[in-house]
Amino acid sequence: MFKGLLFFPVTPYRSDGEVDLDELAAHVKRGVDAGAGGVFAACGTGEFSALEPGEYGEVVRAAVEAIGGRVPVFAGAGGPVRTARRFADLAKDAGADGILLLPPYLTEASGAGLVGYVREATRQDLPTIVYNRANARFNEDSAVAVARLPQVIGFKDGAGDLDLMSRIVRAVRDQGDDPSFLFFNGMPTAEVTQRAYRAIGVPLYSSAAFAFAPRIALAYYEALERGDLATLESLERTFYHPLARLRAKGAGYAVSLIKAGVELVGHSSGGVRPPLTDVPQPHRQELAGILAAGLAALTETDKG
Repeated sequence: MFKGLLFFPVTPYRSDGEVDLDELAAHVKRGVDAGAGGVFAACGTGEFSALEPGEYGEVVRAAVEAIGGRVPVFAGAGGPVRTARRFADLAKDAGADGILLLPPYLTEASGAGLVGYVREATRQDLPTIVYNRANARFNEDSAVAVARLPQVIGFKDGAGDLDLMSRIVRAVRDQGDDPSFLFFNGMPTAEVTQRAYRAIGVPLYSSAAFAFAPRIALAYYEALERGDLATLESLERTFYHPLARLRAKGAGYAVSLIKAGVELVGHSSGGVRPPLTDVPQPHRQELAGILAAGLAALTETDKG
């Protein structure tokens, strides 16, 4: 279903705080034109948790229409079980090809409870990728159980436990009936960990940096595909590791830093909605330096 780098667009806002659907469509189209192999609208980077249902439906529809069937469009869904199902219905109505199921609201749950949540929050006619993170932590048994649900086509890890994820991949592969079942790395700044994830059988990943640095993100992806260690290490040293260090300096920077990057390259993002906070100027300047260093490294690589 997915061929290439996966793009998680931001959700831009106008000066009055409302969703800027025109800028969203332009943002998504730029990403697909640049080479994205799939679009995940209104997910974590797209501030799913800050959107009310009406806005959400408009965001998903705008993304679907902007792309025009060129690549798959998945939308976020999550929260209380019936709310998650409502968002799944809205995604279906808006033309999405599937959903990324985010964690349930607040409460911790057993493995059986999480399997029940996935079953009741999703639609059998809408392909679903289950997100393992926060308070939705699956073990081998519960991961195998959700992988057997007919609507579930993939499992995305945002927990970062490579030991457990390796065992989950092996358990699903050994006990599942679908060899095409998908595994994704969903860690913030996923490129930092993707070589390790790839080694345990997780070939797909989401690139938040693609939203504002598509040339760098695509160069890294292509280097990974062809095993170009020199390019990988150069971009990790100059761009991805510094970006991860900057991300760690602020709560919610996995989203707000990406929006700052979008503005840095000349496009409107409208900032973030509470409880997230915008990136202060010193960190914006640091981000500008990181982007410049990454582009310079890319230029040197191209010359070589």
